[in-house]
Amino acid sequence: MSSKVVKVMVVGGKATPGPPLGPALGGLTANLGQIVQEINEKTKEYPGMKVPIEITVDLETRKADVKVGVPSTSMLILREIGQEKGSGQAGEESMGDLSFDQALRIAKMKMASTNATDVKGALKIILGTALSMGATVEGKDPREVMKEIDEGLWDEGMGD
Repeated sequence: MSSKVVKVMVVGGKATPGPPLGPALGGLTANLGQIVQEINEKTKEYPGMKVPIEITVDLETRKADVKVGVPSTSMLILREIGQEKGSGQAGEESMGDLSFDQALRIAKMKMASTNATDVKGALKIILGTALSMGATVEGKDPREVMKEIDEGLWDEGMGD
C-alpha cells in the first residue's frame, strides 16, 4: 500500500478547497469536499487559530485519514486571555493574566507535543511561554509561579 502525507496549516473551522488544501491534495483524486468538511468539524474548537493538519491519502483506495494537531502554545494563551497578540514589552508591560487552571488546561493539551515527562514539566513550559509573551499568571510573574510549583504549593490544583 502506498500513501501520500500532506501537512498544512489551516485556520480552525475555516478550511476551504482552495489553497493550501486544494493545491496540496490536487492530483490525488481524494474527496476534497469530504476532507474539508472533516477538517472543519475537527478544528471548530480553534476558531481563528492556525492549526496543524496531517492528511494521509491511500493512493489505491483514495481514502484520506485526517489528523489534527494542537495550535501553538502562544495562540492558546492568547485565546484564554482574550487578546490578539502578546505584549511588545514583555517584562515591563503585561498583556493579560492567566489563571492557574487556564495554564494547566493548556499544559494538558500540549503535553503530548512537549518533551515534558509530567504535567508539572509541561506547565512550566507553558509558563515560560507566558513569560516571553508578557502574560502574568494569577497576577504574578510566571517565574514566581514556577518556583511555587517546585515548592509543591500547587500540587493540589494539578488534579493528577
